Amino acid sequence: MPRIPRRRDEPDEAAGGEPQSELSSRGAADDSAAPYDSEGAQGAVAGGDEGVRDASQEEEARSNIRVTDEPDDGGARERAERREAREQRERDRQDDDEYKWHTGEQRPTGAPDAVEFVDVHKAFGRNRILRGLNLGLPEGKISMILGPSGTGKSVCIKHMVGLLYPDDGDVLVHGESVPNMQDDELFEMRKKFGVLFQDGALFGSMNVFDNTAFPLRQHTDKGEDEIGDIVMRRLKEVGLGDAGDKMPNELSGGMRKRAGFARALVLDPSIVLFDEPDSGLDPVRTALLGELIQEIHEEMMSDAEGSDHSPAFTIITHDIMTARRVAEHISVLWKGRIVESGPAEELFSSDNPFVRQFLSGDAQGPLGME
Repeated sequence: MPRIPRRRDEPDEAAGGEPQSELSSRGAADDSAAPYDSEGAQGAVAGGDEGVRDASQEEEARSNIRVTDEPDDGGARERAERREAREQRERDRQDDDEYKWHTGEQRPTGAPDAVEFVDVHKAFGRNRILRGLNLGLPEGKISMILGPSGTGKSVCIKHMVGLLYPDDGDVLVHGESVPNMQDDELFEMRKKFGVLFQDGALFGSMNVFDNTAFPLRQHTDKGEDEIGDIVMRRLKEVGLGDAGDKMPNELSGGMRKRAGFARALVLDPSIVLFDEPDSGLDPVRTALLGELIQEIHEEMMSDAEGSDHSPAFTIITHDIMTARRVAEHISVLWKGRIVESGPAEELFSSDNPFVRQFLSGDAQGPLGME
């Protein structure tokens, strides 16, 4: 029988093979898959590399953005320094305007300073009272610290006796630093001072004699007989020899001032401070108190011959007539600094517009109502 030809898709059973069409299609698939898989794998790797690079670049960009957004410490510090420099220049300019009349000139007196302020600063909260005060109060003179109200005159007294300490700078009494003193040194130093406070500051429960004797009883070991002699001598000097038994409320304003003056003298101080002694007094009693201060100073100068220190009187006031009658040395204080200081006759002839206005009581000049 003749052999019937096989269809191409029939299996060659003799060969035990699969249909040709399937083999062909599988082979074709294998042939076409090989290059596809190879290129696909390569493309996947390449695409993966590019994806990694893109992700890395994107992350770097984000990082750069974050770094840019973060504050630059160096730049911020530089900007802060520039701002501080501008503010300091503005403060300096304001100081130059505010202190343009402050020459700070201290004319020589030929005497050593009993008390010296060296670049003293003092503030109470934001209120700056003393702002670089340089001041010398000579021995053997009646000195006056003059200036408008509220300019720091009474604060000076409290620094001298150690009731206040400077925030910066130094205060010297006979060459010794008050802020650096130990307590026992400070108590001993205070015995050098006599202080006449405003309105006398007498103890209301004590009579005039006991008020005057109080410092002697507190700070010395003297007996009552010796204390009585000293008290009566000082009361007679101020015109109160017959008023020892009176109480403070029985005294006039002028008598209270004189009683306070007597008490300030009983320890024979080398420095006497008067805090506005003329406040509350009429012009006649103010003049009489000024004469009394001069008389007592002359007596103490005579008694101090040959001693280490001559008596220094310092009067805090803004009364110009008292300054003309009594002062030997004047320091003009304004806005916490000295405008000028020196012998009284030189200050009264000063060319400084502020000094000339203040010492003449003129309404026209640098000082206004502010």
